[in-house]
Amino acid sequence: MQCLFFRHGIAESPNAWQGDEYSRPLTEEGVTKTEEAVEGLKRIGVEPTHLLCSPLTRTQQTAAIAKEILSIRPEIEITPELVYDQSPMLLFPIPAAFPSEAVVMRVGHEPHLGQTAGLMLYVHHSPSLSFKNAGSALIGFHKNRMVGKGVLEWWIPPAQLRPLRKG
Repeated sequence: MQCLFFRHGIAESPNAWQGDEYSRPLTEEGVTKTEEAVEGLKRIGVEPTHLLCSPLTRTQQTAAIAKEILSIRPEIEITPELVYDQSPMLLFPIPAAFPSEAVVMRVGHEPHLGQTAGLMLYVHHSPSLSFKNAGSALIGFHKNRMVGKGVLEWWIPPAQLRPLRKG
């Protein structure tokens, strides 16, 4: 199984946003840069079989962009365990439900995604692992889908993903 991490795009500033944190949306720039980053993923051959996202508006918008551009068939699965204030350990039972050949895209937040990646790779959080908005990483599990058993296949920041769309 492979876990494709993708951080949501640039969202409205919390200071400028008048609504609650859960409904804070992507900016126009965030939508554009997210589309470009996802097109970069498509160009390098990423083909998710499943799509999970946090219930927050900005992640749902990001997941909808990914679903359309990457032609992901299953519906977006809202996954409360992907919210930034949840323990990354809550995500480890989820892969058991997917077949070994699955490529599960997880759209979430920082620092949660970076912490989860650190646990998958090193058994502990690593402050050096963090995702910029619309950044991505692919972690594979060959047999055991447990803490510390992941293998980093690639980690691509958005500034490198976006140019990939052009070839």
